[in-house]
Amino acid sequence: MLKDYDTLEEWMIRSVDMLHLGIDIDGTITAQDTFVPYLNESFSLSITLEDIKEYDLTKLLNISQEDFWKWMNENEPRIYQEALLAQYAKQTLDELKKQHKLIYITARRHHLEDITYDWFEKRDIHYDHIELVGGHDKLEAVFRHEIDVFFEDHHGNATMIAKEAGIPVLLFNTPYNQLPTDSNIVRVDSWLEAAEWLKKNEKTLKAAKSM
Repeated sequence: MLKDYDTLEEWMIRSVDMLHLGIDIDGTITAQDTFVPYLNESFSLSITLEDIKEYDLTKLLNISQEDFWKWMNENEPRIYQEALLAQYAKQTLDELKKQHKLIYITARRHHLEDITYDWFEKRDIHYDHIELVGGHDKLEAVFRHEIDVFFEDHHGNATMIAKEAGIPVLLFNTPYNQLPTDSNIVRVDSWLEAAEWLKKNEKTLKAAKSM
């Protein structure tokens, strides 16, 4: 987005040296407990984030996949419209945008594109690109956008990207992603910690990028 740079020349010079950061949306830049109040309301529960031990919610809710996706179809738009930012996400992204390209790659389905863009605009969250892949296979998008490091909360996605793309993945700790991880996956507890890791490893990542 050129609006964050004074001139096209400045943008072109800086973009050569920029890392391409692949960033998930839900549970990564949005609060990890985003779904909790909606689940409690719809299913007469009183759960917290700590009760969610798996990404697949059907066991916790004791419903079928069909019933779960029926619920998602009815509630997803409102949930995404009202989602709160994760702590420190906004201020961290505002700093990262000055040095790197922010490329959001989300499992959200394509019909939620307008709601997604609107959410970013209303909260003044910078993006160089947003891609809704419509499922949990993000590899094609990771390769196409030449992602250098990925930010994720989903253990399966993190594992796939780290193994197949051979890039570091920063996995935001949450109760539902506590399975063992590969060496290319770095667990972080906050956006401040993620930014600190990126700062420490920036030279190494840029060196790998130029090879």
